[in-house]
Amino acid sequence: MAVFTVITLFACEGNYRQKQQLSIADLGPIAEGSGVDLKYTDSGKLVANLMTPTLLDFSNYNFSFSEFPDGLEVQFWNENGEKSTVTSDYGIHFEEANLVDLRGNVVLITSDSLILNANQLYWDQKNKWVFTDQPYKIKFKDGSFNDGARFDSSEDFNNFISRKNVGVQYVDNTIEDE
Repeated sequence: MAVFTVITLFACEGNYRQKQQLSIADLGPIAEGSGVDLKYTDSGKLVANLMTPTLLDFSNYNFSFSEFPDGLEVQFWNENGEKSTVTSDYGIHFEEANLVDLRGNVVLITSDSLILNANQLYWDQKNKWVFTDQPYKIKFKDGSFNDGARFDSSEDFNNFISRKNVGVQYVDNTIEDE
């Protein structure tokens, strides 16, 4: 009888923990914000400004994330104080993975006049890389452009790899004398 009681107690303990995890998941976000205007600084210098009508904070989940269901706009400044802007209809930021997923009418305008329009854009913050497997249009600062199905690029667009695209590229074929 004692063995049966011990087994029952341990079985109940396991079920209780499972139910606790399910309850946490059912709770939804741990915090909600509306009319959010977050400013990020580094050494007292403004480096980014995130604005969104709605912010949902799911940091209470094992794989924590922040969701922007009503879209967002992010303005960010490089070390020279030059501003770039990205907007989208929806966004999600996975904190542990340092990955941002932007969806719907994604528009990126860089400080040097590059304009990107895409259905979806991923930003790997750790590796400073942007990519998509969705249709996109991009216009570079020299007037060249690309319409394609997917691309990978460094976040400064100096290393741009496009797949299945059409466009016009300008090539400087002047040869410098040594």
